[in-house]
This record gives sequence, C-alpha cells and structure tokens, in this order.
Amino acid sequence: MSRIHIQEFPQYTPSEQAKKDNVLLAAKLMTNAALTAPFTGGVSGIEAEIAYGQKELEYIAREMERLANHEVPERLRKPFLYEAVMVRESDVIVFIGNFRAHSTPMDAACGLCGGEQDCSFVYNKVKHVNGLVDTTDRQRTTAIKGPLCTLRAHDVGYAVGSALWVAANLFVDTKPCYSVGLAGRNLDFCMKSEVVVGILVGAMAKNPYADIPTDYHLTNMDKQIDAVRKISIITRQMANHPYHRFDPSKPKGSKDKKKKED
Repeated sequence: MSRIHIQEFPQYTPSEQAKKDNVLLAAKLMTNAALTAPFTGGVSGIEAEIAYGQKELEYIAREMERLANHEVPERLRKPFLYEAVMVRESDVIVFIGNFRAHSTPMDAACGLCGGEQDCSFVYNKVKHVNGLVDTTDRQRTTAIKGPLCTLRAHDVGYAVGSALWVAANLFVDTKPCYSVGLAGRNLDFCMKSEVVVGILVGAMAKNPYADIPTDYHLTNMDKQIDAVRKISIITRQMANHPYHRFDPSKPKGSKDKKKKED
C-alpha cells in the first residue's frame, strides 16, 4: 500500500518534504489569487514567481544578508538579517511584482505620485518617446529605481492581499516582506518588475514568523541545534571509558564489597 508520511521536523527529510509539497500547492493557488486581484483600469500588471527548494532559498537568504551588511540603512540591518533566517525556515516563497509601475503610467492625471496632475512627475524623470518609456537602462542608484506610477504600484497591494487571503483559508502561515522582494528581484525573480514583494510561506505548528527573539540571526533554531551537536560531540569524549569492560553507572569496588559481604 502506498503511503505518504508527513511531519514537520527535521527539515528536508522525506516526511518533511511531503509537507513542503503541500505548501507548494498552496503557493500556486496564491499566485492565482494575485493574478485575479483588482487592477487599475482592469489591465493586468502583475507577475508572480515561486522559489522552492533548499538551494534557491539559501541564495535568497544570502542576498538579504549582503544587503543588510552593505547596502541598507543601519536601522534595517537586523530586520533584513532576521528575515533571512525566516527565508531558510520557510517552505516556499511567493514573489509578486508589478511591471507597469515604472514603465507604463496610468496617465490618469491623479497626482497620487505627489507631482502635478499631468503625470509630468514621471515623464520628466525618464527617457521616453511620446509617452513610451525606455526601460532598457536597468542600472540602479537606489534600491528601487523610480519614479513610479502610484496607481500602478497600488496594484501590488491588492495582489498581495488576495494571495494572503487564500493562504489564510488554506491554513498556511505567511509573511510579506520588502526585504525578501528586494533580494529576489536582485536575483531576477519577477525580473520585469521594479516593485516586488516576497511572501514567506510555511506550514508549522508554531508560526515561524512571529515571536522572534533578540539577535535571531545568531539565536535561531539551526544555530541552537548546531551548538548542541558540538557540545554533545565534545563532552562524549571526556568520559573516555571502555564501555565493553566498564560500566560507569556502577560504583567502583562494588564487586569487591559484595564478595566481602558474602
């Protein structure tokens, strides 16, 4: 009889991998929700991509650590490092990006971007020909290359909200993160988009994205398990007794004492 055994721990065992496969199905349904969310003008501007597997998640976590130590402001350093740990603890990551916010403004003259109500705030700062924005220069001097059409950028929120609603109804834990989206975009997830949000997705008894202790990048479960392994390996060498001839649970001289009593 075929069987599928599912268990939360240890990670990447066959039983835990079966659990990850379940979460992957939930992630695919989350992308359906993102793609069918309400959009400005009814025109789709959303793309989604899923990262799955130990190596892919490790690449993303390391890019977040690089950003934390070399690019983001000091106040964001620890949040980026903490969320890098959460990436490693996740089953799947769903990336949702908007590929219209930087390339095809809505031209609604709404002024939501903070500029004049004629979209000049965007067009005066980009190369374009009669409103056709040239996006071929992809070099960035800021984390997100602007300017952006705010109406289009709003669509990311609708897409992420729809995806989270599906996740909640499928009983998987989630956490949308700017840090994860930024790292994923740098690694070419949702490569058409300038604005990308990364949603951590996992199914565990304890929500891995809540109740985070101080210095989580140093005190997380992987670090604790490794510390126990190290201590266990070192301390087992201290007794150094020949187990096949000597039982340390019996006091020394107990045999001689018994003979004298007899």
